[in-house]
Amino acid sequence: MHVTRLSLHDFRSYREVEIDLTDGPTAFIGANGQGKTNLVEAIDYLSRLDSHRVSSDTPLVRAGADGPHERAVVRAEVQRGDRAALLELEITPGRANRARVNRGALPRVRDLVGILRTVTFSPEDLALVKGDPSDRRRFLDGLVVLRAPRLAGVKADYERVLKQRNTLLKSARSNRHADLSTLDLWDDKLCALGGELVSARLALLEDLGPHLEQAYLTVAASAAEDRRRITTTYRPSTPLAGASPHDVAEALHAGLQDRRQDERDRGISLVGPHRDDVQLDIGVLPAKGYASHGESWSLALALRLASFTVLREDDDDDPVLILDDVFAELDEGRRDQLAALVEPAEQVLITAAVAADVPAALLGRRFRVHAGTVSADE
Repeated sequence: MHVTRLSLHDFRSYREVEIDLTDGPTAFIGANGQGKTNLVEAIDYLSRLDSHRVSSDTPLVRAGADGPHERAVVRAEVQRGDRAALLELEITPGRANRARVNRGALPRVRDLVGILRTVTFSPEDLALVKGDPSDRRRFLDGLVVLRAPRLAGVKADYERVLKQRNTLLKSARSNRHADLSTLDLWDDKLCALGGELVSARLALLEDLGPHLEQAYLTVAASAAEDRRRITTTYRPSTPLAGASPHDVAEALHAGLQDRRQDERDRGISLVGPHRDDVQLDIGVLPAKGYASHGESWSLALALRLASFTVLREDDDDDPVLILDDVFAELDEGRRDQLAALVEPAEQVLITAAVAADVPAALLGRRFRVHAGTVSADE
């Protein structure tokens, strides 16, 4: 799978830009603030309907965009084997986004998820190791949705139910006589949807584990003494007795009953996948709080490389691999290890401030990015 053409209208810093792309490695070179990350962010957004840089759509639309409603349009032509597809997304903050495939409108914008699959590694990925549980949950859910796009609907429905349930609990906190007759109904829905989501996360971690450990050992090979095992442990908000959606739903029901009074006192849902975490261990110690800066970088990179391998095995097709401004953060040994690992991928898109930061094996085709203009480096 690879992108053959990218077109942007009023996306980020670009009024209009069109770029022809090829398989293999492509590097976008330019000083910070010139717009190179915006290009790969647009491709990644088409894949997941989520940005690795911001949590809302508003910053994605160019300030001063034309038209009565400020909007951005992202188009990409995607080649997958002998099949081609044109993907289009219209982003309008505060209104419903719209998506098309081969000029035909999709009934739901989330149906676009997974047609193009990407794996993106960026400096923000240090949060997967050092950040809050929400960063690791977002990583897991983004990957499970790419593996099974229908789970985008499950996740959206879960978030809707959670919001309604929290509203009800908040009213009970401020009013002792609030009507909680519908709480059992919201419990049932939260548990059924949460069971599916947690079960998918657990299956992902099981598949990810061997690839994560191997990727870490390879990336960290420049530190010859670092041969410690990498393990992942799912930390649920309530004890689980099994990994199937039914088993998880039953455990969530029990957890909600146990925490019912606490939830009423605090006015918030305390049980469910929105409260879970994943513990990452290097050897016998948790990475968060104990890993060095270099170890944290290696582990974050290994998480993305393992994700790439899992997606490839699921579909026997390479996702597009995006390396956004990461080489400047890596020492020479880790740069060379990364280059050796990703060079065989069908398409690798790289951003860097200077070409010297990118290993020669990955320079491939180059574009210069300056002041919102993109030109091929002949």
